[in-house]
Amino acid sequence: MNDSMIEIRKKLKKKLDGERYEHTIGVVYTAAALAMRYDTEIEKAMMAGLLHDCAKTEKYTSEELLNLCKRKGIPISDSEALKPGLLHAKAGAYLAKKKYKVNDPEILDAIAYHTTGKPEMTTLDKIIYIADFMEPGRCEASNLTLVRKLAFIDLNECLFKILEDSLVYLKKKHVIIDPMTEKTYKYYKKYLNR
Repeated sequence: MNDSMIEIRKKLKKKLDGERYEHTIGVVYTAAALAMRYDTEIEKAMMAGLLHDCAKTEKYTSEELLNLCKRKGIPISDSEALKPGLLHAKAGAYLAKKKYKVNDPEILDAIAYHTTGKPEMTTLDKIIYIADFMEPGRCEASNLTLVRKLAFIDLNECLFKILEDSLVYLKKKHVIIDPMTEKTYKYYKKYLNR
């Protein structure tokens, strides 16, 4: 872990509540393990994991996330306008750049799409999306044991399984589904010939 990450980690420990901070550290180390497995830059994976939820602090209420995105010209989908908590990913990418001085577009993209995914995700995008879902502190998701195994066998299969299970869960709960999640699911369904 480089000096920059150590400083960011100290700042986040003060800003995030205890549970969110523990989740963040779980994502950092899960992302690092996946980066090792898939021959991706470990430092990038760790930095993206460290900052993926940097906009999930008390300061950034749903109203403030909306206001921040409007002020900074960050696009807001209809589903995000109805459920502004979804904006923490895009707002997090903005904060990572402006507040934490991260300029690597791959890291910023991985942060921005860690909740919805997107078609044609990079390996780093997939790693952060998957690490967020399955870090060791997570225990409530369906098929978590299978997802954790798949993560180290085939990233695309793992990603598809998470997307598929997430959509089933959200539809069953009658929760707003971001169109990007559905678009990502359809892309990988076609990509994997399902």
